[in-house]
Amino acid sequence: MKILVLNCGSSSIKYQLIDMDNNACVMAKGLLERIGLEMGEFTHKPAGKEKYYTKTPIPDHKCGIKLVLDALIDPKMGVISSLEEINACGHRVAHGGEIFKQSVLIDQKVKEQIRELFALAPLHNPANLQGIEAMEAILPGVLQVAVFDTSFHQTMPEEAYLYAIPYEYYQSDKIRRYGFHGTSHRFVAPKAAQMAGMDINNSKIISCHLGSGASICAVKNGKSVDTSMGFTPVEGLIMGSRCGDLDLGVLLYIAEKENMSIKEMNNFINKKCGLNGITGGVVDMRDIMAGKREGKQRETYAFDMFAYRVKKYIGAYAAAMGGVDIILFTGGIGENAWWQRQEICRGLEFLGAEIDTEQNEAMAGKDGIISKTGSRVKILSVTTDEELVIAQDTYSIVK
Repeated sequence: MKILVLNCGSSSIKYQLIDMDNNACVMAKGLLERIGLEMGEFTHKPAGKEKYYTKTPIPDHKCGIKLVLDALIDPKMGVISSLEEINACGHRVAHGGEIFKQSVLIDQKVKEQIRELFALAPLHNPANLQGIEAMEAILPGVLQVAVFDTSFHQTMPEEAYLYAIPYEYYQSDKIRRYGFHGTSHRFVAPKAAQMAGMDINNSKIISCHLGSGASICAVKNGKSVDTSMGFTPVEGLIMGSRCGDLDLGVLLYIAEKENMSIKEMNNFINKKCGLNGITGGVVDMRDIMAGKREGKQRETYAFDMFAYRVKKYIGAYAAAMGGVDIILFTGGIGENAWWQRQEICRGLEFLGAEIDTEQNEAMAGKDGIISKTGSRVKILSVTTDEELVIAQDTYSIVK
């Protein structure tokens, strides 16, 4: 079964065509950017063939998906002979609210429910639905499945997901912690347990998905019991351009001082803060590490603050679960920035977590155990694959 995985953003589309009957082989993948602007960009990477790149107008998601489908069957850069070879399509949908606790086959009711959740994810859910409707219009006979970022975290207890605001806002507007990166945490937690020789159903795992967007998840016996992102992806860790945890009084002070509108403040906390705000424009952890080594003060602050925030959450979630068996690192920073992993784990020996410095450096970008042989808590580098999770869910639902 060949499954097309689509991740539609407000102005972008990421995609993969995966052959589930051939060891989940990725036949092609690519990215469309700057959708809706004067000139778009299209990168297509077919397996075993040269990468294709072009600039072309992409007025909307329907045109973008048609570009993808045309590329997949193109005589030179294609990987299938006919669109009839695509058996199903899996979509990443950002927000499932309290409605969707697992992935679902898309029908009219599901589309209406995704639309009802626009208010909870105004930048993402509308784009996700556009992708669904565009695919439906171009290939109406292909079954489609929605896989939600928030579903994995629906097992959190009330004390973890409720906010200390008037309760009626939860009752009327469903304002609560939802969490994100669910497909990643759901993928890496059992993978880490298997790598460590543990039973996922009898384990306490702290999953650190660290990248430009970053979140930590406490996974107890295979279920999410707490996570650092909240009602939106702004809460929690310091991120590339998102502020993470912050005294709300700071926002009120800045908004009044700068006479900011709500829209301007939303842009501020999502795009002007985080590593970007601390350093004055440097967001790549490799560049931040280089700046720290050169003695640059602001890059040093950013590096140390990032590690400190992750370390605090690890301690908090170890307390919340009554211990920890595995600490895993995944995502762009988590998998590759071994020096950041080193700093995060420094001082965690009291938890029984002892990192092996040589193994840690050797496992940059790889799967492997990076703790010392005698460490009671296993520390792991684990590569994630969110597209595979979407494909697996789609396959299990439509087969």
